[in-house]
Amino acid sequence: MCGIIAYTGDRQAAQLLLDGLSKLEYRGYDSTGISVIDPKDGPKVHKSSGKLQVLLDILGNNLPSGTIGIGHTRWATHGKPTDFNAHPHTDCSTDVVVAHNGIVENYLEIKDELQREGHKFASETDSEVLPHLIERFMAQGYTLEESMRNSAQRIRGAHAVVAASRHEPGKIVAFRLGNAGGIVVGYGKNEMLLASDIPALLNHTKTVAYLGAGETVSITNNQVTYSLLDGTPVGKKPSQVSYDPLSAAKGNYPHFMIKEIHEQPEAVVNTLRERISFDEFRTTLDEFPFSDKEVREFNRVVLIGMGTSLHAAMVGQTWIESLTRIPTEANNSSEYRYRNPIIDKRTLVISIAQSGETADTVSAMEMAKNLGARQITLCNIEGAQSTRIADGTMFIRAGLEVGVASSKTFVCSLTTLLVLAIYIAERRGTLSENHARELVTELSRLPNMLGSLLSNEQQYQTLARDYGNYSNFLFLGRGINHPLALEGALKLKEISYIHAEGYQAGEMKHGPISLIDKNMPIVALIPQDDLYEKMFNNMNEAAARGGKVIAIASEGDSEVEGIAEHVIYVPATSPLINPIPMAVPMQLFAYEIAVHRGCEIDQPRNLAKSVTVE
Repeated sequence: MCGIIAYTGDRQAAQLLLDGLSKLEYRGYDSTGISVIDPKDGPKVHKSSGKLQVLLDILGNNLPSGTIGIGHTRWATHGKPTDFNAHPHTDCSTDVVVAHNGIVENYLEIKDELQREGHKFASETDSEVLPHLIERFMAQGYTLEESMRNSAQRIRGAHAVVAASRHEPGKIVAFRLGNAGGIVVGYGKNEMLLASDIPALLNHTKTVAYLGAGETVSITNNQVTYSLLDGTPVGKKPSQVSYDPLSAAKGNYPHFMIKEIHEQPEAVVNTLRERISFDEFRTTLDEFPFSDKEVREFNRVVLIGMGTSLHAAMVGQTWIESLTRIPTEANNSSEYRYRNPIIDKRTLVISIAQSGETADTVSAMEMAKNLGARQITLCNIEGAQSTRIADGTMFIRAGLEVGVASSKTFVCSLTTLLVLAIYIAERRGTLSENHARELVTELSRLPNMLGSLLSNEQQYQTLARDYGNYSNFLFLGRGINHPLALEGALKLKEISYIHAEGYQAGEMKHGPISLIDKNMPIVALIPQDDLYEKMFNNMNEAAARGGKVIAIASEGDSEVEGIAEHVIYVPATSPLINPIPMAVPMQLFAYEIAVHRGCEIDQPRNLAKSVTVE
């Protein structure tokens, strides 16, 4: 998750920006940079790959002079972590400087257009189209604010963008599209700041406001104005935050869980960085430990996990088997280790444990290692036990997750698994170039899809009022969405203390249908895929017995409205990608019901974030 810090005021900006970047290091990054605008010479950019200390060593005591500037920590997505790919980026004349968080989905189209107009690019990033777009609009007579709004309307995806120009000294403008990373506005005395997160501001102010999706902000040292992308003014009242680190970390969210749900678009960008080439439409996994020869020799894949990680493994089973054509199975770690399984050096074991310390999963990994299996682990914590057992580690890069009920670690685990499945399939030659292109294109859209799902939380609050007092729920899904039904039921159980079961919809007539009546709400996962008609029939069967159906369906599907009492729509996408956006509505549904019931959300009773005992 990239970090942005910006300052305009009376103080020298450089040291303040560097200090702010140090407070954002927890977000993870592979390069850093600052730009300070000199009133006479314009923006001066200093950046490098590596950690912040590398930049500090380069600068030494020769900090650039100026009282306005922008700083950035970058996780590479487009282009490797090099000095010239680091942010901030500038336009052709070095008049405009920009820092960016997100993926410009249509950057190739825009870059080609700008190059035909004569614009020269200095990096491999998608982000560099932004200063050139702003440059183009300012050359046509638009102000910096107008140029930012015009640029925002040209790009696709979810973004946080901050820019400054030598032609409008003392001013910084930012916009936010979708739910790609936040922008917090800090109010100081004769100074204003912008940052990706509150910790970067706490040494300077505790008076803040939060930029919403589709909003822009313009700041000078003593003035701030907010507007929508069409220029309509927006009134915004700043609030006070605590200096307590834990309270401050929640920002304007009442619970960590809802904050972490909202962080998912940005977290997925982090998961994809350097692993997907969006211009060559292929995967690159430098952390993958096995040769092409070894990959071709795998004759079996076993995925293991517990709880939410097991549900991710179950989705991964379908992805890996369908794309790589290797027989694949998903197993509960605690049961698998006692099965005396048949595995050898041609078996690839993929373990999933966000903490890397789950006792049952670690023990199952040790057993697999003793039997000679090759292993990859998916983990969120560097140095965890699982990373020391496996041959290779794929970090899911979700960032810190405080809420006990997994949200962004689940979505990032799924994303990592899909990238891994595509990579193995490419190595084995079982994935066509066209299919790979389609999947990578949809992965580039994924952060924006997730962001769109966070734009209408009112519907979940309404559902919580309507259904929050029921005692039992049934979640139904088919095929690759069955594990999502299990995950939806688990989330509801974990934080609202309501009994819920996830079932394969085709299994419903073999028992659970006897439970269905007016007191049994049904959450039906019904995307438009190959099993749509069968799932539609299952919904009919549930509704015919008095069950109140809440459907989670693909955008544009009006048929389900004739059966379901409520419909939650997710962006229409391919069946393979669909489980990732499908997770978000069920997280929000469980969260709002728990709020309605007054439950302890971040620390549910009897649960721990990591189960380190058997």
